[in-house]
Amino acid sequence: MRLNLLFGAALVGLVGAGALLSFVWLPHDPNALDFGAQLAPPSLEHPLGTDHFGRDLLSRLLVGARSTLYVGLLAVGVALGIGGSLGGVAGYLGGVWDEVAMRLVDTLYAFPAILMALLLAAIYEPGTLTAMLAIGLATVPVFARLARSSVLALKERPFVEAARALGLREPRLLWRHILPNALAPIVVQASLSLAVAVLAEAALSFLGLGTPPTVPSWGNMLREAQGFLSLSPYPALVPGLAIVLTVLGWGLLGDGLRDLLDRNR
Repeated sequence: MRLNLLFGAALVGLVGAGALLSFVWLPHDPNALDFGAQLAPPSLEHPLGTDHFGRDLLSRLLVGARSTLYVGLLAVGVALGIGGSLGGVAGYLGGVWDEVAMRLVDTLYAFPAILMALLLAAIYEPGTLTAMLAIGLATVPVFARLARSSVLALKERPFVEAARALGLREPRLLWRHILPNALAPIVVQASLSLAVAVLAEAALSFLGLGTPPTVPSWGNMLREAQGFLSLSPYPALVPGLAIVLTVLGWGLLGDGLRDLLDRNR
C-alpha cells in the first residue's frame, strides 16, 4: 500500500534527519556528566530526561542515530555487494560454479550475526567495524540466493537471447542487461534487511560486541539503563522506542516498495 511506503519513508527520514542534525546542533554534550541531574525526568532543559550519569538523553539519542544508520547501511551494502555479485554470477554461469557458490552460501547460513561477531571479536577486537562486518557477512546468503533466483528467471528471456544473438559478450550481457532487471526484488530485500541490521546492531552493542561504550549508541544506552529501570524508565524507554520506530520504518518502507514495484511489472 502507498500508505505503508509514505509512513515508512517518514519514519526513516525522521531518523536520518536526527542523525544529520546531530552534526550541526545538540542541546548538550552527549558525554557531559551532571551528577546533579541523575535520572531526571523530561524537562525544558532535558526534553527526554537524563541517564544515571546525568547525561542528556536527547543528545545521546541523536548521536546514536548516526551509529544505527552507519552500521546498518554499510552492513547491508557489504551484503548486497558480495551476495548480489556471488549469486548473480553463480546463477548465470550455472554448473560447478553455481554448486560451489551455493555451498559457500550454505556455510555462511550457519553463522548468525551474533556468532559471527563473536568470531571476529576473538580474531580482532569488538567495535563498530566488527559489528558491521558481522551483520554484513551474516546477511550475504539472503542476497546471494535472491540474486541467483532472479538471474535464473531472466537469463532465458527473449531480450537476453536477442542481445546474445547480436554478439554481446557474456560479462557485459550479465552486468548491463540481466542484473539491472533483477534489481527490483533486491532493493526491497535491502530495505527489509536494514530493519534486521538495526536490531542486530543494537543487540551487538548491548552485548558489548558493537559500538564502543564511549560512543553513544542505542544498544549501549539500553545496556547501561538495565540496572536503573526501577529508578527511572526513561533511559531505557527512549532508545527502545527509537529502535522500534526505526525497525518499523524500514519494514514499512520495504513493504511499500514491494507493492509499488509489483504493481509496475
